[in-house]
Amino acid sequence: MKVAVKCESPLLQRSLEMFLEKDLSPIKSCDIVVSDQKLDIDQKTVYISNESDADLSKPFSRSQLILVLEKVMKDEKQSKSFLSMMEELDSPDGSSTHGLEFKFLQDRIEKLTQEYQENLIKTIRAFYEK
Repeated sequence: MKVAVKCESPLLQRSLEMFLEKDLSPIKSCDIVVSDQKLDIDQKTVYISNESDADLSKPFSRSQLILVLEKVMKDEKQSKSFLSMMEELDSPDGSSTHGLEFKFLQDRIEKLTQEYQENLIKTIRAFYEK
């Protein structure tokens, strides 16, 4: 994950840079921009503020920041995956085939099942490692 930081507040800018030092990237080549202002750019943004429409409210911890960034990246990947699958479903003549629709559904069920299994295993390991 490549993250750029663009904040009006120098203190917040520096704090975010310290939190994300391993993932920092220039705005032109980043996946996500973290900012304390609403930006009108092509990249996904994470808005940090005390306002109700903020993605992350102040004060926050490093782990909260990372969780929000991972959620945004996961949501973006899922939407891109969904869009590409929908494009595959539409054949060049404008009609869709039921075989591809079933394959899409089957792939989605397999992915969800795998995610559930991974989360279940993590939970069980965390319980027994205490």
